[in-house]
Amino acid sequence: MADPADLWRSHYRHPGVWERSFPPLSLPALFDEAAGKFPDAIAIDFLGRKYSYRETANGVDRVACGLRKLGVGKGDRVGLFLPNVPHYVAAYYGALKIGATIVNFSPLYTVDELAAQVADSGTRILFTISAQSLLPTALAVLEKSGLERLVVGSVAGVLPSPKSLFYRLFKGKEIAHRPDDLRIMAFSALIANDGACASATIDPERDIALLQYTGGTTGVPKGAMLTHQNLSANARQVEALDPHPEEADRIMGALPLFHIFANTCVLNRTIHKGGEIALVPRFDAGQVLATIARVKATSFPGVPTMYQALLDHPRIAGADLSSLRVCISGGAPMAAELKERFEAVTGAKLVEGYGLTESAGVVSTNPYDALNKPGTIGQPIPGTEIRLLDREDPTRLAPEGEPGEIAVRGPQIMKGYWNRPEADAEVFADGWLRTGDAGLIDEDGYIRIVDRLKDMIAVSGFKVFPSQLESLLYHHEAVKEALVIGIPDPYTGEKPKAFVTLNEGAAIDGADLMRWLNAQLGKHEKVVACEVRDSLPKTLVGKLSRKELQAEERAKVPSPLAGEG
Repeated sequence: MADPADLWRSHYRHPGVWERSFPPLSLPALFDEAAGKFPDAIAIDFLGRKYSYRETANGVDRVACGLRKLGVGKGDRVGLFLPNVPHYVAAYYGALKIGATIVNFSPLYTVDELAAQVADSGTRILFTISAQSLLPTALAVLEKSGLERLVVGSVAGVLPSPKSLFYRLFKGKEIAHRPDDLRIMAFSALIANDGACASATIDPERDIALLQYTGGTTGVPKGAMLTHQNLSANARQVEALDPHPEEADRIMGALPLFHIFANTCVLNRTIHKGGEIALVPRFDAGQVLATIARVKATSFPGVPTMYQALLDHPRIAGADLSSLRVCISGGAPMAAELKERFEAVTGAKLVEGYGLTESAGVVSTNPYDALNKPGTIGQPIPGTEIRLLDREDPTRLAPEGEPGEIAVRGPQIMKGYWNRPEADAEVFADGWLRTGDAGLIDEDGYIRIVDRLKDMIAVSGFKVFPSQLESLLYHHEAVKEALVIGIPDPYTGEKPKAFVTLNEGAAIDGADLMRWLNAQLGKHEKVVACEVRDSLPKTLVGKLSRKELQAEERAKVPSPLAGEG
């Protein structure tokens, strides 16, 4: 059987060569190297307030020393319950500098979700800000978990002076009161030191930098243990994809930094290059359009729904997006029509990539300046190997020409799951990370994902791939978004059901759309219904999510115990 790796090695289209090594490098060393080389360059632009690498490094050092005075040391878990604010960058690299492990927490977590993850990770100290949407949750978790201390920052304190005054005067209702409690410390008090303290000795390949929890689409979320080398290698792998490394580098930072995609592609990769990150607290299409124009952003990593939101915004026609060179889309499949329209409107390249929490962010992507194949995730990034495993027996390669489970090996692959040895045994096959995605590799070495193995719909023993049906739906001019799930069926086991949102002005009902779709499908693939909705569920980073729809449909099925006394 031919080795599918030969296909991309012989047709490799990323800059340079695939065979590339990435020497061990800790994240504090990555940051310090950039700060030393580019002290006067802008590291962060936060709503117009700019922080140089020298200023940012000073903040990092002060966080490190402040944490050390609190007794935080190597291996301790430090949580970040933060939106995209400068505090995140200082706390992230500052904690890492003394050998602590970062635990990212989504700002959208409930008290119970946050408390459960604090308990699972053993987080001792948590950073947050005095926002009404965050601080009350953090305070509740402080009372009901093993959390020892909160460090609370102020958004007003990191804004430009006029905006800071406006925030204090007119957005007071968004500011939560910080209680007088010895367990609660102001961020400003934490960094009230000279920043002169010793850094920890770090083994990049053994020491865990980040506990990044998976989305929990199946069962309880698990913490992926990502080492310093996993993260720094992936940052350098992504940086190596740039065919014009000498040009200005200004990244639109709207992806949430607590997500692994942004952690690698927005934060670590940009810092390593000495680039500028234009941070916004959360994704708002109008604010992102204005920020791109103001800072002359050269790239905007995002998910498909973000690009769609920009195109849908009423100010898109007058927005100056001429500075954008390339945008990398990840997190979910991107419709070819969206790619074409975004490129036509902006003049930028929009390329599709792929990665996982367990791979520190990125595994493969379409080349920036070479052949792009819509509907594929491109070729492996440098130093990354991909193979296809038999879907029934992961100890064997998939039969030639047939879809197989995508397995990955490279310097960015996690050490394992936090306190989950049984999960490690399931996800690794002879040292290769099993992704749970089924795919094919074409004659040019480009990878096409067929579907999530766990999302496949079994109809009378036949396998139906939701993404293939969704792809067809996107070809209908009325369809804006589409999701297909399997719903219980007493005769076939499951049947596909489609859910869509429509483009503005579209006038078609679900029944007509179902007839249009089913006319193109085999008997076992036909959907039993097509439901038109105002919106479809999305994950924290904005990608379409099936699990809420699946839960809805499961709730409609009567319990076998219903009615029993």
